[in-house]
Amino acid sequence: MQIQEIFSNLLEPQKIIATFGLIGVILIVFAESGLFFGFFFPGDSLLFTAGFFASQDLLPILLLLIGTFISAVAGDSFGYWFGRRTGPSLFSKEDSHFFKKKYAEQAQEFYEKHGKKTIILARFMPIVRTFAPIVAGIGNMQYRTFVFYNIIGGFIWSFGLTLLGYFLGTNIPNADSYLIPIIIVIIFTSFLPAIIHFCKHLFKKDK
Repeated sequence: MQIQEIFSNLLEPQKIIATFGLIGVILIVFAESGLFFGFFFPGDSLLFTAGFFASQDLLPILLLLIGTFISAVAGDSFGYWFGRRTGPSLFSKEDSHFFKKKYAEQAQEFYEKHGKKTIILARFMPIVRTFAPIVAGIGNMQYRTFVFYNIIGGFIWSFGLTLLGYFLGTNIPNADSYLIPIIIVIIFTSFLPAIIHFCKHLFKKDK
């Protein structure tokens, strides 16, 4: 399999699951939750699609729920410690293919505005989800407090989206016909807060 094909598979939930299975889903959830280069992975749509696949007996639902929850919490924890140890250098780091300084700055701005609840809210915002735990580490947030909100956010995010896909596939006839439109809606909804924030910024700038 060529590198370009592998990279393409990592961006599409159905291909991720078909190619890498349960282990692939768990690893990508971990990467997107706390590795600074994991912001481009499709976390929300991947969990939903994995839940749908589980409803068709293509993935074990119990292992999927437990595995994604643990990897989400572990990924955030890794991001926290990464930020605590090496975070300050990120803000002086030049932009690269995998890292954009503006992403870390956006996460820091969001974190400062919403405080502790950011650890929960950020779970449902692509890009911010990746950098929020790193910023928490940079800001020396008390680890006990971080873990508390990390567990809550990780549980709601992983169980919520996975079970949503599972129950859709279980209870709606021919649910596979609606899978792509629903994934598109989930992706759009995930980016909606960022779009609103951007529009507000443009409006203030114009004024």
